[in-house]
Amino acid sequence: MSHPESQPATETAGSRPGGGEPSAPRRRAVTSYGDEGFSGFLRGAFLAGSGRDREDLARPVVGVVDTSSDFNPCHRQMPQIVDSVKQGVLEAGGLPMVFPTISLGEILLSPTSMLFRNLMAMETEEMVAAQPMDAVVLIGGCDKTVPAQLMAAASGDVPAIVEVTGPMITSTWRGERLGACTDCRRMWAKHRAGELDEQETEEVQGALATTPGTCMVMGTASTMAAMAETLGMMLPGGATPPSATGERLRHATATGRRAVELARTGTVARDILTREAFENALTVLAAIGGSTNAVVHLLAIARRAGVDLTLDDFDEVARRIPLLLDLKPSGRGYMEDFHRAGGVPVLLTALRDHLHLDTVGVLGVPLRELLAGVEPPATWQDTIRTPADPLGDAGALAVLRGSLAPDGAVLKVSAASPELLEHTGPAAVFDSPADAVARLDDPDSGITAEHVLVLRNAGPVGAGMPEAGSLPIPKHLAAQGVTDMVRVSDARMSGTSYGTVVLHCAPEAAVGGPLALVRDGDLIRLDAPQRRIELLVPEQELEARRAELRPPQPPARGWRRLYAETVQQAHLGADLDFMGPAGE
Repeated sequence: MSHPESQPATETAGSRPGGGEPSAPRRRAVTSYGDEGFSGFLRGAFLAGSGRDREDLARPVVGVVDTSSDFNPCHRQMPQIVDSVKQGVLEAGGLPMVFPTISLGEILLSPTSMLFRNLMAMETEEMVAAQPMDAVVLIGGCDKTVPAQLMAAASGDVPAIVEVTGPMITSTWRGERLGACTDCRRMWAKHRAGELDEQETEEVQGALATTPGTCMVMGTASTMAAMAETLGMMLPGGATPPSATGERLRHATATGRRAVELARTGTVARDILTREAFENALTVLAAIGGSTNAVVHLLAIARRAGVDLTLDDFDEVARRIPLLLDLKPSGRGYMEDFHRAGGVPVLLTALRDHLHLDTVGVLGVPLRELLAGVEPPATWQDTIRTPADPLGDAGALAVLRGSLAPDGAVLKVSAASPELLEHTGPAAVFDSPADAVARLDDPDSGITAEHVLVLRNAGPVGAGMPEAGSLPIPKHLAAQGVTDMVRVSDARMSGTSYGTVVLHCAPEAAVGGPLALVRDGDLIRLDAPQRRIELLVPEQELEARRAELRPPQPPARGWRRLYAETVQQAHLGADLDFMGPAGE
């Protein structure tokens, strides 16, 4: 009797662009033993041993990425979502094959998950290419997982579709509605100011993240889910269903079904990630008051897709698109409110006059057709506004330049204090996140509310670009009722943060950028309306300081050394310099 893999399998997956048919499992991504026939025979033996027969192996093979991890609480619902995706794949006649990749849990990684985004992107791309699959479902959710997966998809040659874990559901504490993680920061600020004692703080801690899922505000996870849906890499309606709901599982099942069709058509991410798709994403980013982290991530994804996207594109779109979404940290609501109001499809309908409607995503249908049956924002809700009745003016995001950030910096205007958008004050300089922790709360520091807090050596090369830019208000000022100060850094901040925080200053201090030259007492001027951030020190003095600079020593070994030696600056997406568009 012949083995199920000892004979050529019948391929039923349809034709790919450019001719030819997708490979059966034994002939795609073949293990090299110097004898391809033996490679197929051996592969078939082990697949048979795992319970797959000839009928299974004739189907389109769909890889399913499982990023479950005990170190990633946001993905607690992942096993159920994976099962639903597998169900959809089977219903559509495919063969699901689940495999793990790195899982980046935002609050359980040191020093920052951003240090490992590019590693996850590389690993995901390599594992998708190295294993025999005709399409892949990329399941993520927590902040850096979805960007990494989109980067991998943009570089890869295997059809890909994104599914997310979905947001948490809100809870309450003493009658007040709470949710991670804008409220985490707000309540911690109250604790630092002496408004919450230890017992109250412990009670709050237990009420902030009570269900599976990602932060239920418009932080980075929610923003990137909305970006994935807008770009067309996710089935419509997928960004907002809460993790713990049946609707999330139903969407996952539909995603599995669609993955089989993508395997049959051969549509890859680069077919979807066009210039027009990215311009739609920038429009939605401005309308939702999305995370500043999305700027870095979208730049990296676009570069891998071969799309020339720059900081100027973000600023140009933000200048004309008003804030439409009433969600924290720019508004009042939470992701479940956004979902009940209709989610991304209803928001896109509100924005349709500002969108490219001929873009085609994973569903294979032009955006104009997808929106044809979607009603505009309903009058019974006020979470999703219209351009005629926005929550805020255009300019929720601003790209700044000037002597302190020649290559650009970003400011989330919608989460800033209006009275600080034009401010000049003396610098209080911290040379690292650790230095800030050690000195920020010193009551004898002389720091006043007029100071500009400067954090440096926290950019991509210097520290992996942690979310340290939103420095806490010094305790002695918080106790006096100060709730915001101008802060400037080469770091990032959480999308759940708020305040007048200038981020991603490029070039960063660790590579000799102007932040490295700032000294305590130097005057810094922020002029957000004019998109400027200036160090008011004579050029001759800066040249003298520059001559004294000494570059930091790179990490000794491993991934951190490779990262520090090859990572690009924030205004380019902070990807590795050798991970450009496929084929280059």
